Amino acid sequence: MANPGDKQLKTEQDEFLEKLNAIVAESGIETQSILQTIANAPQDVLTYGEKLADKVASFGGSWKFIILFGSVIVVWIAANALILGSKSFDPYPFILLNLVLSCLAALQAPIIMMSQNRQASKDRKQADSDAIVNLKAEIAVRRLSEKVDLLMKEQMSYFFEMEKKQLDMLTRLEKHAEFVEKKLP
Repeated sequence: MANPGDKQLKTEQDEFLEKLNAIVAESGIETQSILQTIANAPQDVLTYGEKLADKVASFGGSWKFIILFGSVIVVWIAANALILGSKSFDPYPFILLNLVLSCLAALQAPIIMMSQNRQASKDRKQADSDAIVNLKAEIAVRRLSEKVDLLMKEQMSYFFEMEKKQLDMLTRLEKHAEFVEKKLP
């Protein structure tokens, strides 16, 4: 025998499932929006000067550069002090070598700074992208929390309703038992 309360519970459970599906759909739309924002982020188009600055900074900060440049200095000093003797093009105290080193440092420093500035800009963009991903995770956690809260609320309501039905059934059973006891001799 179907109880009208059973139909009401079925309807409430269907409404509950619809709410959960709506939350999931909304979360999916937000997630897609965030993913599109990340995927469609503008890509950096490097100019020739920026590419050259990156290559110079990469080479200027390598052991290959240090060893090569140290070797050039040693050859320069050896050639001017020992090999060429009185016909040297840069006698001791190597003023021309100092000028070359100063010019190299004067040119290399701003180029390296350009490369570092570009890298800092790239790092900022990566941090922004990370922030978007973190925001997406926060939204997902918030949605999960909402789902759990809704589930708990609906389950508690369902359990209270079932408890009420069970109490009604127990009351009817008690009345029926009292009735049967009165009828028995």
